[in-house]
Amino acid sequence: MKKAPLIATLIAATTLLSGCGGDEVGDVSLGAFTTKDIKLNSLVDPDVPGVTCHIASIEANLSLADPSDSSISCRQTGEITPEMIAQIDKSKSGEVVFKKSKSIFFKSMKIRRIFDAEHQTLMYLSYSTKETSGSFKHSLSTVPLWGTKAYIAPAVTEHSN
Repeated sequence: MKKAPLIATLIAATTLLSGCGGDEVGDVSLGAFTTKDIKLNSLVDPDVPGVTCHIASIEANLSLADPSDSSISCRQTGEITPEMIAQIDKSKSGEVVFKKSKSIFFKSMKIRRIFDAEHQTLMYLSYSTKETSGSFKHSLSTVPLWGTKAYIAPAVTEHSN
């Protein structure tokens, strides 16, 4: 009888930790003999709403499994302004724009936005916070500012002869 409260607690913790943000836009079953699915979520960058990222990740209902693989694809889906770029973190480590718990073992998937000023590009790095098979799983997508109001052309330098 003591196992029932423990299981209920684990289920409640999984539900509470299952994350913030992201609208589910797709769900693909991996077969009749598994509880794992590929979940497809969309995420609009909270500081740059002209960027939408789509994340595909493997999830298992009521499982203690530790699925690590995910992929990300981000695109410009609206206007990107200089004001939006002015307010983002421009450090080399960028900032976390999305975080979701992936298991009850304190593993999470994070998406970090990093600004490449030299190439005028927003980079979105999706990564797992737990090492799996000797490596940390990660995926990268970029959104160039070329063609947006936020693009700053490089300074032209003259070469002396």
